[in-house]
Amino acid sequence: MRRVGMVLLLVASSARATGFADHGRDLGAKPEEEVRLDGYFRVRADALYNLDLDRGPTPSGELFYPVPLGSSKGQTLTRADMRLRTDLSIYAPGGMMAVKARLDALDNVALGSAPEGIPSASSTQRTEGETVSVKRVWGEALTPFGALAVGRMGSHWGLGVLANAGDCLDCDSGDAADRIAFVTPLLGHFWAIAYDLSATGPFVPDRAGRRSIDFAPSAAVHSVTFAVLASRTDAARTRRATAGKHTLEYGAYASHRWQDKDVPATYLPVAQPVAVNDAQVMSRGYRATAADLWTRVSGRGYRVEAELAFLTARVDQPSLIPGVLFRDAATSRQLGGALESEVGDAAGTYRLGLDGGYASGDSAPGFGAFPGVNRPAPVPGDLDGPQARPPYDLTVNNFRFHPDYRVDRILFREIIGTVTDAVYVKPHLRGDLFRFASGRLEASLFAVMSWAVNAESAPGRKRPLGVELDPGLSYQSSDGFVLALEQATLLPGAGLHNPELGLKAKPAQLWRASAAFTF
Repeated sequence: MRRVGMVLLLVASSARATGFADHGRDLGAKPEEEVRLDGYFRVRADALYNLDLDRGPTPSGELFYPVPLGSSKGQTLTRADMRLRTDLSIYAPGGMMAVKARLDALDNVALGSAPEGIPSASSTQRTEGETVSVKRVWGEALTPFGALAVGRMGSHWGLGVLANAGDCLDCDSGDAADRIAFVTPLLGHFWAIAYDLSATGPFVPDRAGRRSIDFAPSAAVHSVTFAVLASRTDAARTRRATAGKHTLEYGAYASHRWQDKDVPATYLPVAQPVAVNDAQVMSRGYRATAADLWTRVSGRGYRVEAELAFLTARVDQPSLIPGVLFRDAATSRQLGGALESEVGDAAGTYRLGLDGGYASGDSAPGFGAFPGVNRPAPVPGDLDGPQARPPYDLTVNNFRFHPDYRVDRILFREIIGTVTDAVYVKPHLRGDLFRFASGRLEASLFAVMSWAVNAESAPGRKRPLGVELDPGLSYQSSDGFVLALEQATLLPGAGLHNPELGLKAKPAQLWRASAAFTF
């Protein structure tokens, strides 16, 4: 490789650094390269058949999923998109400091979405909107006491059930935090403390018009996190497994978030612009605490990993309208957890296992996956909606898995949107069909059986949500090319039927093809 001032080395997993133990891990020794670039380009296409389940609208008049326009009998929808992700690390001489960034280009931009002129006559795609998005920029430095990280960085913990940075090839979102974090190794563990400015504003420009001033500091949302964990790198686990050793990893963290006052006019949809002044400031009294435990045991041919999270919160004043106040506080108590396991031969030619998960629910109608702001209260039979209905219902107890923690391909990923108010069991099997000098061809199959925790939440007012079968075929080359074909069939349970119209939910199917070029 030619050297021109700086050396570019294309390797994986450099600037991700989304977990506490990742900060500073690649610092300390002078690197061979001063600039490091890694990432991927992915393209994927889906065909979605009958995801509205042919069960008619909910009592609020909504379908489970969009249906094709222009055809009364249409069942199939299609979509295709792409993303170029680049993770960049720039190291100072000596390797004791680095600045890192993540940039996504054409992030989930739909293929064919920007024809120029009349669609049938278009010969090009125009550029519209934000084509390059800077997702993260932060700095890391080694001090005599530990690693310090400052900036907007990824946030990930454990399996990614609660905090997920969205680093996987098929991820769509991911968490980022404006954070100051300090991590130090002590007594064989990593000890971390982090402070996040989770939300600030509203803002006014300074006199020069170049910087923003937060003129409602009492409305800022703050978060503080403490964590301790014992973890190893992928390479270390592989070496220990090859030597016949077992590796135990674990961690725990507690995070507290608070907001004293709020300015709802800065984020609520309004018909007319509202002047932001003292009259728009109201007391909020928000306090929330999250505790999470994670562990992983692995060795030659096996892995067992689990995460358990508990969240509690209180909002002294849940009203969103200044001057219109509620007498009682809103509260929340949520519990969620996931288990993953796999066992197979030492060479990794086959793996089988059993996964499972639980997300606490709420007795309000609907699953509450994406409650939104100012949405109407759901009625029995609805799929989604706010779980709190002030002033009559002031509790929100449904735990929501992070959407990038993938469990299946249709029910939780597409129809509901995430795992919430549900329990599932997932046996799975995968194995190599062929191994080549340049890569391998792998087949996989998993089944997901799921139930609602609260029957009142399910549209059919029954707990069984159905069984989903998800086969797949993938080719992975040694140079980073990945090609995958996936299929899914959902056999709905009684919890997805439509008792109001007397209609049973019918099976849905999905087909997906994807290609990824990793570097």
